[in-house]
Amino acid sequence: MSGLTEKQMARLTAHSQGGGVAHFMVDSCFSPQGDRDPRKGLGLNQEALATLDLGGSKIGCFIVRAEGVRRADRSLRAAGVGFVGSRGIRAGAVIDLEAASQSIAKAVEQAEAMAGCAVRAVRLVIPGAQTLVHRITTEVSIGHKPIQDHDTARAISSALAHIHQPHRKPIHILPLSWRVDQQSEIKDPRGLMGRVLGLELLVISINEGVFHGLINAARKAHLEVDAIISAPLASAVGVLEPDEAKLGAIVIDMGAGTTTLAVFKGGNCIHVDGLNIGGMHVTQDLARGLSTTLVGAERVKTLHGAAIASIHEDFETVSVPARGDESESGSITVPRSILKGVIAPRIEETFELLRERLRLSGLNLDSQMGVVLTGGASQLVGVREVAVRIFDRPCRLGRPVRVKSPLDASLGPSFAATIGASLRTVYGPFDVVSTRNIVEGRLGPKDAPKTQRGDMMERFVELLRDYF
Repeated sequence: MSGLTEKQMARLTAHSQGGGVAHFMVDSCFSPQGDRDPRKGLGLNQEALATLDLGGSKIGCFIVRAEGVRRADRSLRAAGVGFVGSRGIRAGAVIDLEAASQSIAKAVEQAEAMAGCAVRAVRLVIPGAQTLVHRITTEVSIGHKPIQDHDTARAISSALAHIHQPHRKPIHILPLSWRVDQQSEIKDPRGLMGRVLGLELLVISINEGVFHGLINAARKAHLEVDAIISAPLASAVGVLEPDEAKLGAIVIDMGAGTTTLAVFKGGNCIHVDGLNIGGMHVTQDLARGLSTTLVGAERVKTLHGAAIASIHEDFETVSVPARGDESESGSITVPRSILKGVIAPRIEETFELLRERLRLSGLNLDSQMGVVLTGGASQLVGVREVAVRIFDRPCRLGRPVRVKSPLDASLGPSFAATIGASLRTVYGPFDVVSTRNIVEGRLGPKDAPKTQRGDMMERFVELLRDYF
């Protein structure tokens, strides 16, 4: 075991003693006497929840301790934050196992040092460009009687039996709606009278090879994976207001390597999608167009870049470091208007591609459904105005809400997915099967909620009450 850091050794020891992480249970956060059980406040059999965002430019880690959960206003306070440059990972897939595991370990160790605790399991957040979605609809006969818990469990069991995707691994199984006889879009069917109970689930999956690569990278860093979370879903949870989620919204997360979207309607996530195009592609366009370095292009993009014209841009100039044979001259000066001419087409192309993907999805989207932009690249001047023009919808810039952090830099749009995944773990929306079962591939009918009182049934009852 030579070469292991103290933090890695502590995690390895915890693995040998503690076993896996339990699935989330909302109703386990208070003891029977009503006193708060801090270890169960996070729904884990440990005192800290670690969320790891595998982004294109950075790998960020959030650690929340049980005392940081504030259920009164459904907020969280981070105990530790860590982030390092992303290495060995591209668009959410591992391309260099050694580099990826080292980056993961460094980010987690930074957060552990700030939080003053060690973690042995993480929840990985990956870009939506790696995911596919499909819907499963099922129905069961219940006789003409009030619907009970065991009826809903049978419906879920029937739906799980139809999840079969060759060479793909489900990471989310989300409830969309129930149907009783001819009455549809029911939130909670229990107690209603009917003969046939129907259920629609949204299944989000990733490539099997990508799945195993992520698991192996985490294990090489001596961490277990408790869940794999779709970044667009997490970002939406992080930035949406409750009314937006109910009325409907399209959340676009503009990252470094990917641009993803999640569609919420009626409080449910009904679609996710993404492109392998992000802020880094804008940087590369500038580096080529200005004959400068990637570092110089990123700097000029951040300080002077814009996706819309400025009234003074024709009279302003910017300096960028020269590249290649011209590097000896130090720098070159160009009109600022050139930046817009390079940046705007890439942003427009990205939004147009997303608009077309939405059209092809077949979703019936209300014309007044707004767009919320988040992610690091959304902070570029003029991006919101371009989005309004391309999507022809109201648009706002979104920042993470309901989270406090000891590091102010970790509360910006570029951390929306990390923060949203942490919020989702504690407050939902939840999957109909525990995240641990999903990661372990236990998705057969036997893994549906049981009719007797037990962990899965307790969780499902709470899901209906809190989520629906």
